[in-house]
Amino acid sequence: MDILQSPAGQIIKSLSGYKAFVPNPLPPPFKWNTQIVSALSRADFLLGKLAREGGKLPNPHLLMRPFITREAVLSSKIEGTQATIGEILAASVGISVQRNPDDLREVQNYIVALDYGIKRLGDLPLSLRLIKEIHHHLMQGVRGAHATPGEFRRSQNWIGTPGGTLNTAKFVPPPPDHLMDCLGEFEKFLHERQLPPLIHTALCHYQFEAIHPFLDGNGRIGRLLIILLLIEQKMLPTPILYLSAFFEATRDEYYKQLYNVSARGTWHEWLIYFLNGIAVQTEDVLSRVERINDLLNKWKMQVASSTSNVPVLIVEHFAVNPYLTTNRIAEELKIAYSTAQRGIQKLEEAKIIKQINSTRRDKIYCAIEILAILEEATKINADFQ
Repeated sequence: MDILQSPAGQIIKSLSGYKAFVPNPLPPPFKWNTQIVSALSRADFLLGKLAREGGKLPNPHLLMRPFITREAVLSSKIEGTQATIGEILAASVGISVQRNPDDLREVQNYIVALDYGIKRLGDLPLSLRLIKEIHHHLMQGVRGAHATPGEFRRSQNWIGTPGGTLNTAKFVPPPPDHLMDCLGEFEKFLHERQLPPLIHTALCHYQFEAIHPFLDGNGRIGRLLIILLLIEQKMLPTPILYLSAFFEATRDEYYKQLYNVSARGTWHEWLIYFLNGIAVQTEDVLSRVERINDLLNKWKMQVASSTSNVPVLIVEHFAVNPYLTTNRIAEELKIAYSTAQRGIQKLEEAKIIKQINSTRRDKIYCAIEILAILEEATKINADFQ
């Protein structure tokens, strides 16, 4: 391991002879400065704006779904999964896509795990128990399922280059015999509410990644933890803000910041990076939601008719998913196939949707403009990196 000594934790020699990092309990000793106060103030302001604007939307719970998919794709992409947002959205309405089923399943599991975690927050606080339950859902039936879903590790893991060994690892988290002590301290801090919520969340995310308590899935669980903490601390009414897009767009910086805290105790730099990520992603989500909502409203007016409300109802479907088939619409709206077909035809004539396959039967349509908004890359200002 590269780290020889650290103000953020202890370097210990394990019984097997390798060196590992054991993080100090949170919170760390850091001093507030103008830069952190400014970054926190901006992030808090924008997050409050997102909470207010999100509450005004006609269908906030519907619009949330494609953003959850976007988070799942980008969080999984950080770990090497190749599935795209379009592929996951298409697969979710029963459309066959040319992608490794393992990749699709990993992203779909992330969505299931997030939904489960949000639902469980209603009757269980964020805790080691809930984290294990979420991990169980994340790792079901996927690569890494051998890594004991829902169970903390009983053997050593490490972070390094592919094909590397424990002896060549860049970072080695706590050995198994120190793991539960670290997690016990972590759980105590999870329940503390003395620091501003965004500072608390940033510290929790770092600490979870430093402990690396599972054999696999630690990155994804750590990013899910951010969302769940923001909801539990009532920073957001619905899970519409996600940091995986920021972490993916600044991936090298993200790993560098985490490593530097462990190696040199650079808490100020990590907090500023994290808070800037909150600000960037909040502005990003506000922009996407506003543009999607504007499109939906424009299209509803375009296809409104006194004879049938089916075209308008189909447009509302795009708030959840830009892909559709006639069968799916007939099933969702509980209408005849022929009625769904006429509604779809009206949207196609208005150039709102486009057929994306070339078959005469089993036609697949997509609201291309909605998909483009969801798939466009996160824009990162150089000042935020």
